[in-house]
Amino acid sequence: MTTHSLCAIDTNILLYSLDETDKRKQKIAIQIIDKNPNISSQNLSEFINVLLYKWKIKKISCEYIVTQVLETCKFYPNSQIVYYNSFELIKKYDFQLFDAIVVASALEAGCDILYTEDMHHKLIVNKQLTIINPFL
Repeated sequence: MTTHSLCAIDTNILLYSLDETDKRKQKIAIQIIDKNPNISSQNLSEFINVLLYKWKIKKISCEYIVTQVLETCKFYPNSQIVYYNSFELIKKYDFQLFDAIVVASALEAGCDILYTEDMHHKLIVNKQLTIINPFL
């Protein structure tokens, strides 16, 4: 990765940055977030959902955490074209729907790296975006 690379992160990177049960993954996730990555509307929605309903974090704490994420990461709202492109990615790469939305958003934002542990490591999407599992 060059110093000029634009990167995006999947929801699991955000979650690992807060998860103290796996210190190794937490450290890696924090290092990635320190690169000021892109996050999509899809990422943020999934993140909030896990915080509130799976981790049972209080709403006021969730607000603080989300504010910190929005101040650290570059938020890329999903446009209409992101949804159209996500269906093309599903056809071409057989992604799950929400993964395709995250990938389409990263492509639309001009990213060349997407950090996630949930997709095919080192897959190059549309000759632009490389999917990297940083925990391998």
